[in-house]
Amino acid sequence: MKRLTTVLCTALLLLSSCGNQAEKLAGEKLAVAQAAFERGDFEEAKRQIDSLKILYPKAFEARKASQELLMQVELQAKGNTLEHLDSLMQTKVDAFNRIKAHYVFEKDTAYQSMGNYLSPSQVVEKNLHRSYLRFQVDEHGVMSMTSIYCGKTNLHHTAVKVVAPDKSFAETPPSKDCYETTDLGEKIEKADYQRGEDGGVINFLYAHKNQNIRVEFKGDKNYVTTMSVADRRALGELYQLADILYAIQTIQKEKDEALLKINFIHKKRAHDTQKKQAEK
Repeated sequence: MKRLTTVLCTALLLLSSCGNQAEKLAGEKLAVAQAAFERGDFEEAKRQIDSLKILYPKAFEARKASQELLMQVELQAKGNTLEHLDSLMQTKVDAFNRIKAHYVFEKDTAYQSMGNYLSPSQVVEKNLHRSYLRFQVDEHGVMSMTSIYCGKTNLHHTAVKVVAPDKSFAETPPSKDCYETTDLGEKIEKADYQRGEDGGVINFLYAHKNQNIRVEFKGDKNYVTTMSVADRRALGELYQLADILYAIQTIQKEKDEALLKINFIHKKRAHDTQKKQAEK
């Protein structure tokens, strides 16, 4: 409050001054900026301060006072932003807490820095000897899909194509992460695709989650199957979980950025205060 009073007094002093026309006009701008700040119109306050600096570059006293006002504006604006983000974060965390028990969380701390959420219906032990699409979401909300093929002969598949009843379709690019093995004569192949790098397949499947979807494993040979109801349900549930976890990460990043700005302003003000005291 003391700093605000100082800025206001400076503006009034500049307005009453007749000796320097630039300072007087700049003081008018400063008073408008101060009024905008007090009514909570931070963008208008910043526009007036920017205008002051451009129009009156030699109005040194007004520019100095406007810099102090700008720091007040930034602090208040960032403080309001943090309050909003805290509220939004709590909403997303509550949403996550309500549904997290519906998923299986897997993380091997020996070699994994990031755990993954899966649908209980898609855990490995319930899906042996089956060809299907498995979905998972990591702790940061990044969703991925794994095409798993089990059969008597290898396909050497690296991509999948999914087709809706209306013949619309989506297809992944070749996977950058493929794995093949043999277990008691059964050929097992896996290929991973991350959302955003999957040719839009995950989004396509979510948009058609209530429809019968044909899945085609594409390799040296092709294999076609139909996506089960349970797999489509798992996709829909994990898609929603991904959105919540990703939102939490995004909000936290915005909070960190706001706190960095606030800390920077506090340090600058402390530095300016020390500098003034040293000059006395």
